[in-house]
Amino acid sequence: MTTVTLEEAQARLPELIAELRSGEQLVIVRDGLAVARLLPEASTRPLPQFGSCKGKLTIVADDEEHLEDFKAYMP
Repeated sequence: MTTVTLEEAQARLPELIAELRSGEQLVIVRDGLAVARLLPEASTRPLPQFGSCKGKLTIVADDEEHLEDFKAYMP
């Protein structure tokens, strides 16, 4: 969570918004008291589930027959 004064937020708002990352919060304080909190917009795209395709792809090293169709494109 990042905390900035109201004056600093007014001077640097576009920069502060651009730096706001998912899950982060920006708190704006005036006279030592929090007066506003900025949150990034919730992502509409689901986050990738790393490893979710494990075991779905098989690479056969001995199978070079399929490469014959692509010989013209290979160096």
